[in-house]
Amino acid sequence: MPDILTKIRTDDSDPSPPQNPTWPPHSAPRVDQRTTAIFLDIDGTLLDIAPTPLDVKVSDELRAVLASLRQAFGGAVAFVSGRPVAEMDRLFHPLQLAAVGGHGAEIRFAPDSEIKRSRIATLDDELRAAFARIGRIGEGVIIEDKGYSLAIHYRLAPDLGGEIMKGVTSICRNERCDSLEILPGKLVVEIKPGGYDKGTGLREMMSVPPFTGRKPIFVGDDVTDNAAFAVLPDFGGAGFSVGGAVPGTSFNFDGPQDVRRWLRDLTQEHR
Repeated sequence: MPDILTKIRTDDSDPSPPQNPTWPPHSAPRVDQRTTAIFLDIDGTLLDIAPTPLDVKVSDELRAVLASLRQAFGGAVAFVSGRPVAEMDRLFHPLQLAAVGGHGAEIRFAPDSEIKRSRIATLDDELRAAFARIGRIGEGVIIEDKGYSLAIHYRLAPDLGGEIMKGVTSICRNERCDSLEILPGKLVVEIKPGGYDKGTGLREMMSVPPFTGRKPIFVGDDVTDNAAFAVLPDFGGAGFSVGGAVPGTSFNFDGPQDVRRWLRDLTQEHR
């Protein structure tokens, strides 16, 4: 178990906790705010999945908790999301955090700093248009153009997932997608250029204060988060999954409500 963690034990009969335990609110892991950095995915991790990306809700309580968390951890708290940084700012306004956006295409090292953008080309217009046409498969399919990537959501039409993947595969025939990454997630398929991901973004964030020298915890829930989980051992960090155990992670939360409760408890511990 990573040494940045301390379990609040509720059962002394077994000194070794199982891999990927689910932590009820009263026994969520504690961390040292002086030596730890916190990285948070947003959708499905910090926020509950909504029918559309625009329908997610951010409570005033959560904004206050994140602001307190940033203060308690000396600023070493950041979002790591597929959403663009500007969109995160709109969601959490007036709160701003350091952030990795667009699956690593954008990095803001501090709340008040400029956004560093990847020089890797975005999707070319022809491919972008071809993937967008998949939205015509049926009612309830939503196309979200993020600039650096394009996401095909089918939360409102879960039975169309197979047809959507067939459409993506058809477009990618004849090596058209050799330079792209196809990322299937929870009722979404995202298409982005290769060369950057949440792992490259987290790694770069760890190179600057106040993150450098700390041990990162990354909390994520989806396939797109695996790249971030993969780099954590390089920094002595730990991964926490949400909604299901992920190989290589240390803990699992049942859902976003448990993540929010854990973060709230962390701020209360360090007052």
